[in-house]
Amino acid sequence: MTEGRMGRFHWVVHFKEGWAIFWQNLIGKLGIILLGLFALMALASFFPPMIDPMYQPMTGVDPDIPSSVGPTLKHWLGTDFMGRDILSQLLAGARVAFMVGVSAAFMSIFLGTAIGMVAGYAGKLVDTVLMRTADMVMVMPTLLVVLILASLFGQLNIWSIVLIIALFRWPGVSRVIRAQTLSLKQRPFIEAARVAGGSHLRIVFRHIMPNVLPLAFLFMTFRVTSAIIIEAALAFLGFGDPGTVSWGMMLQWVWKTGHMFRAPYWLLPPGICISLITLSFYMLGRAMDEVLDPRLRKEERAA
Repeated sequence: MTEGRMGRFHWVVHFKEGWAIFWQNLIGKLGIILLGLFALMALASFFPPMIDPMYQPMTGVDPDIPSSVGPTLKHWLGTDFMGRDILSQLLAGARVAFMVGVSAAFMSIFLGTAIGMVAGYAGKLVDTVLMRTADMVMVMPTLLVVLILASLFGQLNIWSIVLIIALFRWPGVSRVIRAQTLSLKQRPFIEAARVAGGSHLRIVFRHIMPNVLPLAFLFMTFRVTSAIIIEAALAFLGFGDPGTVSWGMMLQWVWKTGHMFRAPYWLLPPGICISLITLSFYMLGRAMDEVLDPRLRKEERAA
């Protein structure tokens, strides 16, 4: 069996073992189930507009309903102040939440992992410059920075918000990955790779990166949560993408039109969805933490 095939086989076995541990965790199961429901909502968001144009979440209006009404057979969750279908908006919001959360988290984790590995492996001046940069970015409050940029440049589109969130959420990840890289760099198998003539790129990508990626994926679950909350807060404050229906935008419409205490059928669904999707990613992260840290599993069994 070649070295490459042995490496792939090892990763398959490692993944199966990790998945078995994950699936034994009740919190992990609940998180996966909740995420599956939101994924189905995101996929289902494409179908209502195909049934009837009035189910378009942003532009579709029921000609028979000029204002907000409660649930009916035609509108299962009721309509907003313009007669738009709330269920269609809720489904579209699930799609936006996944898009913003996963995209911003992936970009911030990619940046943080790359910078952390480079800083930890290179050391000296490179490490100092990168970590001081991370310190400066880390102390900047992401939400406040986005609010300032929005006030300076006007309404930001959804991808601008994703990019800004990613650019300000990587430092915490980079510091953890750097510490892990510093630990790995002292291990005998890294020294053996150097003696065997392995280049720096090969050592980083072949030997260090596979060992830090599980930790990076763990942090990604928490970054998804923070990205979704930041986007919802921006939309609620009126700085979201005006051309995109998100759960935060729905809450802003409820507030601005004076239906906050008069239309629970409109207020509760987006608020509950924001809470549950962030809870599901948190559950996923907690379960992954137990997979990566055997001490947590021992404590869980002892309890």
